[in-house]
Amino acid sequence: MSTSDEPTITLYTTQTPNGIKISITLEELGLPYKVHKIDLKTNAQKEPWFLALNPNGRIPTLSDTFTDGSPISLFESGAIMQYLVSRYDSDHKISYPPHTREFHETNCWLFFQNAGVGPMQGQANHFLRYAPEKIEYGVTRYTNETRRLYGVLDSHLEKTERPYLVGEKCTIADIACWGWVAAAGWAGVEIEEFPTLKAWEERMAQRPGVEKGRHVPERHGIKDLLKDKAKMERIAAESREWVQKGMKEDAERMEKEKQREREK
Repeated sequence: MSTSDEPTITLYTTQTPNGIKISITLEELGLPYKVHKIDLKTNAQKEPWFLALNPNGRIPTLSDTFTDGSPISLFESGAIMQYLVSRYDSDHKISYPPHTREFHETNCWLFFQNAGVGPMQGQANHFLRYAPEKIEYGVTRYTNETRRLYGVLDSHLEKTERPYLVGEKCTIADIACWGWVAAAGWAGVEIEEFPTLKAWEERMAQRPGVEKGRHVPERHGIKDLLKDKAKMERIAAESREWVQKGMKEDAERMEKEKQREREK
């Protein structure tokens, strides 16, 4: 690795399935990086300095020094993962060479997570845990869709009889899916319904990079939380409060912006 390729990475993140995708990727690649914890409860992700890095105001976000010597800021977890393997995974530890069959198959499963599992399970989480009132249609719609997508993963792993989603090695596609599958119970999905997927989840958890990366920026405690119903309800109530507060503030901000435009 030349001097210009030396990583100068800062990861802006918090303890979420999307956040730990990147920390696990960095650990699997053995890259040095700094961590800047973003406190979503205080809306740190909406502050001007953060929006300069990520105009969408979400985590994870990653900054690095690009090959031209200038800073680069990246957002959207799938794009960050592709950047990291494209630039730093020359040995293809968790990727395949471009233009190979496996390279394109990896991208299929990466986008399957980013466009399917993540959004659907995120909505299941919202309607089950964070909505101000129980909307049965929303809970059923998104929990069932998450369950369907888990079935796709389970069936694929069973039919291929391979340890990972693509070929014989862990890739960024596996890493992208793992944090969400590990949190299945929070979305009301029983992972025991999907034995092959459950075995894959446990196999992934045995990897040193996964074990280290999942505890960034703080301990990954979803499995313990799911065993404690009282704590689950308390955490859900606390999260519901700040989620609803953030939604209200966003709506008010957009209304003020519309008003300013009308007054011009």
